[in-house]
Amino acid sequence: MFYKFIRVVARVVVFIVNGRFKIVGKENLPDKPYIVVAPHRTWWEPIFFALAISPREATFMAKIELFKNPILRFILEHSHAFPVDRKHPGPSVIKTPVKALKNKGQVLIMFPSGTRYSEDLKGGASLIAKLSKAPLVPVVYQGPVKFSDLLKHKRVTVGIGPEIDFDFKARLNEEQTQKVNDDMEKSWNAIDKEIDPNFKYIPDKSKQKPEE
Repeated sequence: MFYKFIRVVARVVVFIVNGRFKIVGKENLPDKPYIVVAPHRTWWEPIFFALAISPREATFMAKIELFKNPILRFILEHSHAFPVDRKHPGPSVIKTPVKALKNKGQVLIMFPSGTRYSEDLKGGASLIAKLSKAPLVPVVYQGPVKFSDLLKHKRVTVGIGPEIDFDFKARLNEEQTQKVNDDMEKSWNAIDKEIDPNFKYIPDKSKQKPEE
């Protein structure tokens, strides 16, 4: 109930801050639990992605530091977010989203690179997909990376591509994980070109923190 309420609030806030945003490829979303995999470009991407997949409810990872504030913790927990200790990740990083996908029918939003300033892909998405049997759906955000530009109503587009080929029966080894990572990169590039062939992501490193 709270999730639906906060989603309405988020939709109103997004409309006030940036106006209407465009969704391309929504027909590619499966009618079952799935994993949204995206390159991490802004801190507000999860909000746009959660709105784009509506009416499906999403779950997502959030750094454990955000849960120290009791008010923010209440909002995050009731918005289906779960804490992740990036320095000391435990089994819950995999078990919690798998449970959300298999038992709760939620959609997992995740960024395989981990941070907005890394281009290295990790194997978490492949492992979660393998254990949950949920397909990987590539999604990209095109739009301002500075909040000041977001306030100027610069166009925001969320692009959704076809499911990434994943052999659920194959053994998940380094070779298969690398193939999935390569396929994700190719899918993101294809979606970017479909939305805007001249698009080039330039991160706002002025906000970068040492630990990221």
